[in-house]
Amino acid sequence: MQNLQNEMQTWRRRLHMHPETAFEEVETAAFVAEKLREMGLEVCEGIGGTGVVATLKAGDGARVVCLRVDMDALNLAEQGNPPYRSRCPGKMHGCGHDGHVAALLGAAKLLSERRDFRGTVRFLFQPAEEPGKGACAMLRDGLLERFPIDEIYGIHNLPALPAGTFHTRPGGFFACEDNFTIVIHGSGGHASAPTMSSIPWSSRRRSFWRCKPSSPGTRTSPTRLSSPARSCTPTAPTTPSPAP
Repeated sequence: MQNLQNEMQTWRRRLHMHPETAFEEVETAAFVAEKLREMGLEVCEGIGGTGVVATLKAGDGARVVCLRVDMDALNLAEQGNPPYRSRCPGKMHGCGHDGHVAALLGAAKLLSERRDFRGTVRFLFQPAEEPGKGACAMLRDGLLERFPIDEIYGIHNLPALPAGTFHTRPGGFFACEDNFTIVIHGSGGHASAPTMSSIPWSSRRRSFWRCKPSSPGTRTSPTRLSSPARSCTPTAPTTPSPAP
């Protein structure tokens, strides 16, 4: 197991140095496919663009279980300077998908060597998880028709948990995202005449500070109020009596 752990660390750091974002995981997918073929698995590439599916069969079991991970990185500049820092400016594996890929490759190698089960295991490497489009792309490409599956399982790293532990529950567990469009109708204007433009929402509230008069030598904190007023009217000073 120690040898496998060292190998997984090498894979993860290699992937971390070469991050690829949504639907651009060409080099990542090629690396994954190469490792899977070295393990003796049946490999299919290019599913949904850059997705990869590998199949491992053992015994005469009819059940098919799929293990799924994501591969894409983020458009994010990496901070720090580890020896395996991203070599692609403006891109990094900030969500840990490099670790997901290394973990599933490790599971594939372990199962391919032991084969201590009866049935079929599919290893699914999904592109474009970050924008929420990769799974749909693979499904549109006939994923479930080409690779029938009875059950599918996924994981996501959570650095806040102690090493060697995980959280799960029956039923739905992962959060998900969706894509939508917001259209705001309104007329533009110039900064010198904002009153000539229309405001595409119903109301606005402004905050201002009303200053309370204080006696000499004391400090009074201002009170923040919410009001549609544009500005605060200062308290009128007391007019001194005319000199005799």
